[in-house]
Amino acid sequence: MQLNFNSFKTLFSPAIFLLLIVFSACKKNNPGAETDYDVAQAYNLQNISYGTDNQQKMDIYLPANRNSSTKVFVLIHGGGWSGGDKADFTSLMNSLKTYYPNHAIININYRLATQSSPAYPKQIDDIQAALNEISLPKYSVSSQFFLLGASAGGHLSLLYAYGFDPNHHVKGICNTVGPSDMTDPNYLNNPVYASVYPTLISGGTQNQAGIEAVSPALRVTAASPPTISFYGELDPLVPTSQMSRLHDALTANNVYNQATMYQGAGHGNWNTQQSNDCIAKILLFVNTYFP
Repeated sequence: MQLNFNSFKTLFSPAIFLLLIVFSACKKNNPGAETDYDVAQAYNLQNISYGTDNQQKMDIYLPANRNSSTKVFVLIHGGGWSGGDKADFTSLMNSLKTYYPNHAIININYRLATQSSPAYPKQIDDIQAALNEISLPKYSVSSQFFLLGASAGGHLSLLYAYGFDPNHHVKGICNTVGPSDMTDPNYLNNPVYASVYPTLISGGTQNQAGIEAVSPALRVTAASPPTISFYGELDPLVPTSQMSRLHDALTANNVYNQATMYQGAGHGNWNTQQSNDCIAKILLFVNTYFP
């Protein structure tokens, strides 16, 4: 298939690069929770509940002719742990259908954080609950996952895969501008980021154990999955040191990894050349580790 780089650009700059791909051959329905989904048929399911909270919803794409070997992309949106929505990744979901029509996809919402109800551990619990749901026999897919997350979603992807996947179901991660080490002085000692900590963990900067617990770079082991990351040199939200802290840990543990720092770029707003480079690297990485 000829690569259409424009179809992936929405991941990095949704306000600039828009994609509308309609799969008319797939039925757009939302059967009841107890429905057995015909493996010969493709489904686009919207707002499927994976928990009792109204925010615990996800969109699901199930390809036709799937089976217990069908792999699953997992999309995790950003928004500073306290905002964002799965709709931010709708175009990416459609793009993945084009490039990988035989893979299943889930695009999840999770319970948003507040200072009275911080992100950790509930958002990790939500990722686990969503993966438990898609692993049910009625969906007829495998428990092999590839996580794609941006910003807070990148952080959650890394944190879940390195710290909460003891059976190693996650086979690869694409992290775009995700925080990786909250013990980094460039975060911890900068007043600009003071409001981040109480949203992320109970007790904020006074909770040293919590800060370490939500730092994916500190959870890397030799069994961690292959990881590809992209950061911007002028990112006002994520210090550039986050990339080296993460990928130095991966390299030290002999985990395959790739990292790109785009010069002059901010929080994921790559220019056309950078976007094309990023997309090409993601496709090659997925084709190698999640074909």
